[in-house]
Amino acid sequence: MPQIFHPSTNTFSKVSIFGAVFFLAALLWAVAAISRSSYVTQTQVAREQPVPFSHKHHVNGLGIDCRYCHTSVEDVAFAGIPATKTCMTCHSQIWADSPMLAPVRESFKTDKSLEWTRVHDLPDFVYFNHSIHVKKGIGCVSCHGQVDQMPLMWKAHSLDMEWCLECHRQPERFVRPRETVFRMDWQPAGEQLELGASLLKQYHINKSILTNCSTCYR
Repeated sequence: MPQIFHPSTNTFSKVSIFGAVFFLAALLWAVAAISRSSYVTQTQVAREQPVPFSHKHHVNGLGIDCRYCHTSVEDVAFAGIPATKTCMTCHSQIWADSPMLAPVRESFKTDKSLEWTRVHDLPDFVYFNHSIHVKKGIGCVSCHGQVDQMPLMWKAHSLDMEWCLECHRQPERFVRPRETVFRMDWQPAGEQLELGASLLKQYHINKSILTNCSTCYR
């Protein structure tokens, strides 16, 4: 019986199979890289807001504490967005006629809230509570980055599950004394892991339950 296929077909088949494997591997790598890129996660991307509020000016320049604006961060799940009257406490006297602050004055006059663009917005199926993180000694900077150096607010980290698990698996790398939670410039005096291990006991942080699905998905 004559040979139907040329002998080179065997070589071509082998190359095709191996090529397909490498192609699929490269495709998966590309998908993973894109999913972690700032294009998807929006990290390091300053979001446009109705008023160009500068955390760098207010936190670093003026020394305003996070809790002055985010009043509920120690008590409930949502940190809170300041009401317009909070802004007007100062800006009814300082920069009172600034064109940049016209939306703030209009909001105060009409009693219509400014529509801020959420920068840190978790999916609806994820449960996150600010107050428990504050009580357990997780600093604002751990999740939000150096906000005191941000002229406009951006997301410092992806906030995806992989990133959150870095802390939930090894909280001793991040936990700090409660009184330093709102300090942007805090650094441990000694070894962080040694301090963290001590604080895990002091704050009753149980590592064994931090990676349970029910901790974040309820």
